[in-house]
Amino acid sequence: MKDKLVTLFGGGGFVGRYVAQSLLAAGARVRIAQRDPRSAVFLKPLGGLGQTQFVGADIARPDTVARAVAGADAVINLVGVLAGNFQRYHVDGARVVAEAAAQAGVEALVHVSAIGADPASASAYGGSKGEGEAAVRAAFATATIVRPSIVFGREDRFVNRFAAMIAKAPVVPILRAPARFQPVFAGDVGAGVARIVADPGIHGGHFYEFGGPDVVTMGALIRWIAGAIGRDPAIVELPDFAGDLLSRAGFLPFAPITRDQWRMLQTDNVVASGAHGLAELGIDATPMAAVAPAWLVRFRRQGRFGARVEHLA
Repeated sequence: MKDKLVTLFGGGGFVGRYVAQSLLAAGARVRIAQRDPRSAVFLKPLGGLGQTQFVGADIARPDTVARAVAGADAVINLVGVLAGNFQRYHVDGARVVAEAAAQAGVEALVHVSAIGADPASASAYGGSKGEGEAAVRAAFATATIVRPSIVFGREDRFVNRFAAMIAKAPVVPILRAPARFQPVFAGDVGAGVARIVADPGIHGGHFYEFGGPDVVTMGALIRWIAGAIGRDPAIVELPDFAGDLLSRAGFLPFAPITRDQWRMLQTDNVVASGAHGLAELGIDATPMAAVAPAWLVRFRRQGRFGARVEHLA
């Protein structure tokens, strides 16, 4: 990767900062493409002098995307939304990036999607992710598709969100407690994407699914987080009919779950049997219990002086 130029769409986001860090550590020059490049300037100290570039780009505007990929050796697309206009970002935007990469003659394109991506998915999120993958492969046949499970890390809005809720509430309701996840550390996702980009001859045109070493249910995950932050709330597993009713009010402000998120929870979010993943890239997946307590400590009553949970149930 020494001196290779990689355009990273969404590099200033949660996962993007870890991908950028891995690329910079490998010696690549990284061009961060964001609608507002100022929001990603915090990445600059991670690289050497001149190793990081910033460019304004909106994947809904092909002209800005073409400028962002000009002269690049590789392109990575991390752009995604959890709510809102899925078609614009997951399908149309993904197609724009892939077409621009093909026209620019880049060596490698990595498109980061999600486990559960399927055009036939009952959820709009999963369906748009599946359609986006198809659009990318149609425009750039050797694109590599990466599908992570739920990604956790110091800045995530998944584990931290539940930890904040547990720290404040005496009673914590759980929706779809049996639903299974395979949480993957953001640092491992970053390292995996960087290794794919480094060798497009081997990894180009393949699908990878990234998951951590632990498969856990939603119920077990909530209980582990509670233990990790030294809290003991009453945990109530709500029946599915209650979750279904709550999701129907998901359009209201501050609703706990949207209708589409409820549909997503009906399917386990785990790596498919036989899928290539982190192990095939030479990466040992990081257990949540090995790293999460270091930042979850802020949710403890005693801060870092309290005992920590050692294992993920």
